[in-house]
Amino acid sequence: MELLLLEDIPGVGQKNDIIVVKNGFALNNLLPRRRALIATPTVRRRYAEQIRNRAEERQHEVELSRSAAGVLQDAAITFTKKASKTGKLYAAISENEISEALSEQLSVEIPEVNVTIEEAIKSTGSHTARIKLADGQEADVKVEVVAE
Repeated sequence: MELLLLEDIPGVGQKNDIIVVKNGFALNNLLPRRRALIATPTVRRRYAEQIRNRAEERQHEVELSRSAAGVLQDAAITFTKKASKTGKLYAAISENEISEALSEQLSVEIPEVNVTIEEAIKSTGSHTARIKLADGQEADVKVEVVAE
């Protein structure tokens, strides 16, 4: 079933996206909660400008993610944290801190939800964080942790 989303839904789409979902999901979840409308020709005409603007935004996001992929290729970010004599950090490094470091050190805006680390970073040394970009690409960023 084709639907027009009326709000952002994580994992499904963003506002003014036209999506195709299974009938059960649409009839049991999206439509009763007024999170979407059935994409009839009348709805498409009424929301044509918002749909067109969303398509342009999506194209802009893809272009930004391609440029970010170029910057993130072989990139490394560095943290200086307090650590014990054995090299263990007193506070682990989170996805939020990595996202902030990417914007500060590399001037690339990546939302926290798009940053994943396999294990919590609790020691000094070299680690890897995976960055999910808008067009389905992924990039690995090296995270260097140095003791104060």
